[in-house]
Amino acid sequence: MTVSAPAARTYNQDHIARKYTPGKRRMSIYWTWSYPWESQRDLAEMDNRFSTMTEVRRVAWPDYETPEWSAAQFLQGIAGTLELFHRSTLSFQRIAGDATGHPVAVFQRIDQAGYKLPIDERILADADTLMVFGLDHIVSEQEAAPEEIAAIREWLKREGTCLLLAPHHDVGFSADLKQRQMEYRHHGDPLVPRQQRFGQYTRSLMKGLGVPVHNTYGLRPARVKETNEIAFLSAFRDLDGLGLLKSVPTLNFHPHLPHYELTAPDSKSVQVLARQPIDLDRPHPFTEAGNREFNCLLWMGPNEQRAGNIVLVDSTNFTTLFGGTESLENFWRNLAAMR
Repeated sequence: MTVSAPAARTYNQDHIARKYTPGKRRMSIYWTWSYPWESQRDLAEMDNRFSTMTEVRRVAWPDYETPEWSAAQFLQGIAGTLELFHRSTLSFQRIAGDATGHPVAVFQRIDQAGYKLPIDERILADADTLMVFGLDHIVSEQEAAPEEIAAIREWLKREGTCLLLAPHHDVGFSADLKQRQMEYRHHGDPLVPRQQRFGQYTRSLMKGLGVPVHNTYGLRPARVKETNEIAFLSAFRDLDGLGLLKSVPTLNFHPHLPHYELTAPDSKSVQVLARQPIDLDRPHPFTEAGNREFNCLLWMGPNEQRAGNIVLVDSTNFTTLFGGTESLENFWRNLAAMR
């Protein structure tokens, strides 16, 4: 029996636009980082940088000790860790591609070769769902330009569009070092420094589009007792007009997930579709204030100015770095088949 080899990989080529197919979404990922800025951070810096691949190998040993992860075949600095993020979305890309009949396009704000790509018609023209993965460190000063905000606002006037915003965590934003240490011990990930603040680009985009949400903290989800399974969502399925939560009891476990705080809590423009229970065995300022869950899936439906939808959920729910489940794959298919 002949086993077909995987398709050849391409690199450094212009995007080929996908033709519109009725009922089939064209999905695109936009990484908000400057790959050169992130990958060339001074390794003497304690905070606000990604781990190197060498640090990942040390902490995750022996998971990355096979030849394909060696220096002969894989980048060992911060760039290697950024490539892990790219590789970790391949399962989502495959499932979404199978469901829609279109490949998932992947863009970066500034890529490895130094090409800057703002969000404009080149990205939006052939996209029905744009997923903005907010993994730029705040200190890199990535900001959405007025022209980008205007282009997205115009795109959202098109029937059937969906903007998925995914600002990541904001760990250690307090000047209080004791609080930073408490946050660090709460999430328990030795690869995350005492301060790791993400999402300036998505924050500026949310401000420009009038999305009253702020990503804060990095919270560890609760697990089902005596198991390694993430605790079930507190889901508000009666509000889920998009069907995102169909056959989805849980999302992905990740030790430091953002709380999507509503900055205009009395506004009816945002629906909280799901909250995630927090690990209460690990103290954290958020739980000490009386909170037991954090907002993890939000939806803004169409209004008089916008025909499209806006969804907020963390980007780690589209990666497999921390595992994957059937429930998570159902979530991907629901997003791909969204009404």
